[in-house]
Parts: sequence; C-alpha cells; structure tokens
Amino acid sequence: MDLAINRQARYDYDILEKFEAGLVLSGAEVKSAKNGQINLKGAYITFHNGSASLLNAHIAPYKQAGRIEEYDPTRSRRVLLHQKEISYLQGKLEEKGLTIVPMRVYTKGRFIKVEIALAKGKQQFDKRESIKKRDNEREMKRMMKMRG
Repeated sequence: MDLAINRQARYDYDILEKFEAGLVLSGAEVKSAKNGQINLKGAYITFHNGSASLLNAHIAPYKQAGRIEEYDPTRSRRVLLHQKEISYLQGKLEEKGLTIVPMRVYTKGRFIKVEIALAKGKQQFDKRESIKKRDNEREMKRMMKMRG
C-alpha cells in the first residue's frame, strides 16, 4: 500500500534505475506515515560515512502521541541498503548531473519501504516536451473514445 508518492520527481527528472530500501523511523513517525502524513516533495538521498540518509522528507508529528518536544519533521532519516548498492550509488552520484530521489514510500508486510531512483535532472525544454507529449496522448485517447 502506497503511503506517499513523489509525483514531482517524474516531472523534474529522467528516471534511470530504481531500488528498494528500508527506512528507519521512530514509532510515532511510523504511525504518522501510515496515516498518510508524509511528503516527499524536495526530498533526496545523500551518503555520509558509508550509510545513506533521506533528507527533506516531511513527516508530520503524530497527533495522538501528544506533544513531542524537539521534534523536527524534516530531520535526516537512515535508509537501509546493501553495501554493494551503497557503493554502486555513491559511484554514480559522482557523475555530473545524477541524483538520488525517493519515488514513493509504501508498506511491505510490517515494514516501511522507500523506492529510490537514480535520476538525471531535466532541462526546461525537456519538461515542455514531456507536457506536450502527455497532452498529445490525452488528445489521441479522447479522439479514439469519441469514434467509438
């Protein structure tokens, strides 16, 4: 079940590869995320000391937990990947223009997973091209529906 989807990432980036990773959250954050109180817009993945971190993902405080002192909704959260994947992604990050963005957060059994993607940023004209292509496809579908 999807908890959050980063729709803006498909618009801003060309997706090259996708990976599944675990996400380390506190108990109140898990409950808040399962209530859909998570936003991935502007979030990205970085590496520090051989481990991956999710930055700028906003998880609202869990309302029923009461007031949690010193809670930062956009704190960095550990992302669990295999060491082989970490070294591969670190090598790819050194290439110019590549970044790692979270695509969606979902549950798998009792675990919360994040789908991350190796992506290349789009230029403004690429974005216009994507919009034009999408509009043309929508128009074609509409015409086909009218014909019968």
